Amino acid sequence: MRAAIFHGAGKPMTIEQLPDPEPGPGEAVIKVCRCGICGSDISMTSGGYADYPAGTTLGHEYAGEVVAIGKDVSNLKVGQRVSAMPARGCGQCGACLAGFPLGCAAMAGMIGGFGEYMRIYTPAAIHLPETLSMADGALVEPLAVGLRGAALAGLKPGAKVVVLGAGAVGLASIYWARLLGAGRVVAMSRSARRADLATAMGADAFEAFGDGEGDRLAAALGCMPDVVLECAGAVGLMQKAVELVRPGGMIVSLGFCGSPDPIIPSLATWKQVTMKFSFAYDLREFQHCADALDAGHVAPRMMITDTIGLDALPAAFEALRTGSSQTKVHIDPWAAA
Repeated sequence: MRAAIFHGAGKPMTIEQLPDPEPGPGEAVIKVCRCGICGSDISMTSGGYADYPAGTTLGHEYAGEVVAIGKDVSNLKVGQRVSAMPARGCGQCGACLAGFPLGCAAMAGMIGGFGEYMRIYTPAAIHLPETLSMADGALVEPLAVGLRGAALAGLKPGAKVVVLGAGAVGLASIYWARLLGAGRVVAMSRSARRADLATAMGADAFEAFGDGEGDRLAAALGCMPDVVLECAGAVGLMQKAVELVRPGGMIVSLGFCGSPDPIIPSLATWKQVTMKFSFAYDLREFQHCADALDAGHVAPRMMITDTIGLDALPAAFEALRTGSSQTKVHIDPWAAA
């Protein structure tokens, strides 16, 4: 099979021929039909402490067709269309039994969507309804990230919410904040290029970071926000969240910042702010996102701005690193270009 290989920070990916994968016990092999490029793919190939090892085939926002199953698999059949959480666990601990293999002490990543075939962990897989395209299936993962963050915020009906960052996670968080009962939602970002998309996903207004941002935000919401969802992972945004949230408010970090990010604890203390840090999703949240798309919630599809083949991936990946205008780029490993 053909797959994209990461060789280390500062080195371009290459498209290489690899052996076709074989499923182990509790696993299946899928023909990858779509896989999204995630912001964490960019940040974890940039020379930081959490970088992927050289030789890795990335890609964890995937959907595909089952082509082989391993031993002890009863929930999947060859030919089924699926998406899956990108991890496997021991299958016996509390986290695994709760549908959260990403929280298992023995967790192992199941990535490889930037290739023609890959292995998945079948207890973490969901069937895709016939109403959903493979592109829809590859949106389930980023949508689930936003769902968990918005749910952790414990949104009350009518809550005033600001979402910091208008990338895929920010847009997903806007979408779920609206569905979970937020009264007004404002998106904030460095650039206004996704302002229309943020509005289409459910934001009532868009404000750019900069002079007077707190006053402009309060005017757009009618007051200081009850909840701040930090979705960009940039250094300085957690402190910005502390400054913007109302006294007694809630901050949820979804941005996965990989660098030290100082805050002023005395300000957070004075305001009696609650902070939570959201990681991934469980199987119920994953399934719920597929169900929402199946029910006709089509707005998330607007996040997909391009679909490319494997040969175009290395250049497109580096373009995203340097500030592309794309929102969600999907890979079709079988496309000609």
